[in-house]
Amino acid sequence: MNHRYRALGLALVLFCLSVSAEETVHIVEKGETVYSIARRYGVNQEEMLALNGISDPRTLQVGQRLRISRRPEGASVTVQGAESSGHIEHRVARGETLYGLARRYEVSLDALRAANNLSGNSVLREGTVLNVPVRQSSGPAPVESGPRTTSAGTSSDDSARQTVQRAVDRSIRWPVSAREVSYMTGKLYGVMLMGEHSETVRSLTQGTVVSAGPYRGFGKVAIVQRTGGYLYVYGGCESLTVKEGDRVNPGTELGNLGIDAVSLKPQLFFLVYRNNSPIDPAGAPRS
Repeated sequence: MNHRYRALGLALVLFCLSVSAEETVHIVEKGETVYSIARRYGVNQEEMLALNGISDPRTLQVGQRLRISRRPEGASVTVQGAESSGHIEHRVARGETLYGLARRYEVSLDALRAANNLSGNSVLREGTVLNVPVRQSSGPAPVESGPRTTSAGTSSDDSARQTVQRAVDRSIRWPVSAREVSYMTGKLYGVMLMGEHSETVRSLTQGTVVSAGPYRGFGKVAIVQRTGGYLYVYGGCESLTVKEGDRVNPGTELGNLGIDAVSLKPQLFFLVYRNNSPIDPAGAPRS
């Protein structure tokens, strides 16, 4: 593996796959109301209704997708010093993870850990108050350099999709049928697996879903954390059947394979990280 990828770490993955605050999407679950969802994200419910074109909050349905455009519930900004920077105090709710919070607040995982003196093996506990670094400015917070995305949702940096095709080794179990296997050699390191449209994408290991949702240019993505410092990234799904906080086992259905917006083929983006460094997905644990 080319060591230049190590410097990018997990933060690059989160950046390349991130969505802007205006594009945060909430999937309505059983028992939720407009009021409870607005409180969860700290938004005005009338504004949320208007943003989603909803005239009657009683029409809310399970599985409905709601666009959320503001900071989550309970976020209080504290300005520190003369610089336009500060922090948000976030109280950890049940099932929340560092990875999910880093994506929600659009900060790097390393910055979030550093602000709270957390190591790579730290486990969040419900009720813990985290300091989330933010910038109080009208523009977006600075992030690690990486491929940008266009309004059409495709990568504007072709190097992120440079690949080298490899022969398919039938002895290796993949998340999909894998008719073709290509290794990404650009700014991301992993494999692109061509399968069948709508086929089931299955977890290769046991673990916890630490992120699940849509990402520009990569369809819907599920990230599974496994013991031993491993993260498994399954991107390119058309739909997901898991949510953040779910426990999965080898063979658990994560979703269904979609059509990649760039290649127009059914392709799964599969990346594996150990201790924030990318490894060859072919040799990653499968249990």
